[in-house]
Amino acid sequence: MISAAVKELSSLDFRGKRVLLRCDLNVPLKGEGSDRVITDDGRIRASLPTINALLQGGASIVIAAHLGRPKGERNPELSLAPIAKRLGELLGKEVTFATDTIGSSADSAVASLKSGGIVLLENVRYEAAETSKDGSEREAMAKKLASYADVYVGDGFGAVHRKHASVYEAALSLPHAAGKLIAAEVDVLRRLTESPERPYGVVLGGAKVSDKIGVITNLLDKVNMLAIGGGMLFTFLAAQGKEIGTSLVEADSIPLVKDLLSRAEKLGVKVLLPTDIVVAPAFANESPSVVSSDSIPSNQMGLDIGPESARAFAAAIKECKTVFWNGPMGVFEFSHFAAGTKVVAQALTEVSGLSVVGGGDSAAAVRALGFNDSQFGYISTGGGASLEYLEGKELPGLTALR
Repeated sequence: MISAAVKELSSLDFRGKRVLLRCDLNVPLKGEGSDRVITDDGRIRASLPTINALLQGGASIVIAAHLGRPKGERNPELSLAPIAKRLGELLGKEVTFATDTIGSSADSAVASLKSGGIVLLENVRYEAAETSKDGSEREAMAKKLASYADVYVGDGFGAVHRKHASVYEAALSLPHAAGKLIAAEVDVLRRLTESPERPYGVVLGGAKVSDKIGVITNLLDKVNMLAIGGGMLFTFLAAQGKEIGTSLVEADSIPLVKDLLSRAEKLGVKVLLPTDIVVAPAFANESPSVVSSDSIPSNQMGLDIGPESARAFAAAIKECKTVFWNGPMGVFEFSHFAAGTKVVAQALTEVSGLSVVGGGDSAAAVRALGFNDSQFGYISTGGGASLEYLEGKELPGLTALR
């Protein structure tokens, strides 16, 4: 498998060394300027085991991370300053914040770094070279980042599918290993792809079927059950010739969906599509009604799976020994259209084997709906990364850690 040979943390000696640690601290914030508040610190907490292991191993740490997509410009709304404060609170120790990534503030903070200390560099994506398509630009930035440390540890799973300077070239510039988070993520994903305990179910939602085609294609011959919800379900209904009103549809994907449904039938995979839909006349948290999925009125759009479908999905999920879920069942941010996602999430907490929530919107949804991480077998920190892994793609940030 692509990630089987990533080097483990135990393969390196950190005593007295400076470690360049790439974390994924891309957390949601609300508010403006200095009043910004972190609304979900799950990714910061997920980084703590590796940070603590490095500190216990005698290292000092220089953390590189990103927030959002500033596209090479200094956007104050995407500064890591609030993350530095929260990280310090969770660790119970000071985290020095450098106000740039590879400039004079970073140089000074790293030069002053004492044994057991931590520096968090400013958003790596403030530097255009971080995400540049030009490999020589990324290498120049990586060389500067590498000058801050003796070894590199990759632990930002949410970014491993990106060939970025701090993820790929920096790892290749120093002795390197994978952190505890990446090791855990890879272990779970290998269980989903190599030898899953059966019955094995995959539940997919979210807006775009085009984002999930690769995953469905790659997993179809491995799963026993496939349940489809979210905005993508209407392309499936359209492929079956059903009326979908003003619901979201990707017409270009209909032929692919028809092929997938045909292939699933030949493979004996049970495909669950909703039999009822919660609709509304507009994309707003009002005027919900439940209709049959066979014929959605022309002036209505589907915004959630219906209660009958949610019960059927839940029953199928609870029969499985392995379940992977990625993508909400409806517009969970609207209270009238959150029930489908909540019922599916509850079912995942009752799986007797391994239940995996595939990061991104799914992870945000379960937390927003009042669930605790501990209720699930595993909550991935990387939505896009976990999907690309399950598609069978080579992930640069894992390749670099071999």
